[in-house]
Amino acid sequence: MTSEPMNQTTNHILMIRPVDFKFNEQTAGNNMFQIASADSDVQEQALKEFDAFVNLLRNNDVDVTVVNDTLEPETPDSIFPNNWVSFHEDGSVYLYPMFSENRRLERRNEILDGLKNKFEVNHISDLSFYEKQYAFLEGTGSMVLDRTNKIAYACLSVRTDAEVLNNFCMLTGYEPVAFQAVDATNFPIYHTNVMMCIGDRFAVICLDSIKDSEERLNVTISLKGTGKEIIEISLEQMNKFAGNMLQVSNATGESLLVMSEQAYLSLDAEQIAALEKYSRIIYAPLYTIEKNGGGSARCMLAEIHLPGKD
Repeated sequence: MTSEPMNQTTNHILMIRPVDFKFNEQTAGNNMFQIASADSDVQEQALKEFDAFVNLLRNNDVDVTVVNDTLEPETPDSIFPNNWVSFHEDGSVYLYPMFSENRRLERRNEILDGLKNKFEVNHISDLSFYEKQYAFLEGTGSMVLDRTNKIAYACLSVRTDAEVLNNFCMLTGYEPVAFQAVDATNFPIYHTNVMMCIGDRFAVICLDSIKDSEERLNVTISLKGTGKEIIEISLEQMNKFAGNMLQVSNATGESLLVMSEQAYLSLDAEQIAALEKYSRIIYAPLYTIEKNGGGSARCMLAEIHLPGKD
C-alpha cells in the first residue's frame, strides 16, 4: 500500500437517478429510519428532490456523474450507491456484499465501465461472495472512512459483519474501529453513516448511541488522536439525519459540508458555528427520499477518489 497521505474529500461524486424509487420491504426490518408513505407519487417526488440536489451540488462547483437507473431489474434503493461500491485513490474499486437480495442487483458493471472513460481503475475487489455466507458490509454506509488516517469506523449490525470489515481492512491497510450503536429504543443502528460523519478536521457523532462506555471511550480516543474536533449530536438529531453528512471539496478547492434540509434544521446555532469553521454548509430538501428510503444526503453520494485520466 502507498504511504502517501490520502485526501479525505473529493470533488467527484457518483449519483444514481431513480426510475422506480419506493419503500423497500426487504430492508425495512432492520432500518428503523424507513417509513412507508401513503403518497401515490413517491417516485415523482423523489425524482424532483434528486434533480434539485444534483443542481445544488453542480451550482456549487461539485463534479457530479449522474447515471440513470433501469426499470429492470427492480432496485428501489438504487438512489443509495455508496452501499455497493467505493472508489479509492490508488485506483482500486471495492464491491460489497448487500443484505437484501434486491439491493444486490444494484451492482452494475456498465457503471464502472463508464467511469473508466474519465478515471483510472487499476483493480476491482469483489467482496460480494460473502453474501453466500450471510455476511454483509454495505460500503461507506457500514463504514465511515477516515481516509487520511486509514481508519474504518463501523457500528456492527446485521448489515455490518466484523469478519468482512476485518477483511476489507486487511486488503486496504485500514485499521478497524468497531462498536455497537443503538437508537433511543435500543434497536441496533443499521448503518454507521447515520450516526457519524468524518471530516478532514472534525467528526460529527452521536456518542449517546454507543451505550458501552469502553467502546465509546475507544471511539473518542481514536477521533481525538487523529486531531478531529468532536461535534456531538443527540439521538433526536440523529433521527433527523444530522449524522448523515458528507464533506466534499469543489472545483475551486473550497470545503463544503453536504446534508439534507431536515438535518440542517435540526442543528443548533452552536453546532452550526462549529461546523462552519471547517466547511460551508449546503443542504437540500430530501424528505420523500429520507422517509421512504431511510437514508439521506450522504447515502446518495458515492465519492470517486480514483485518479483522473489526463
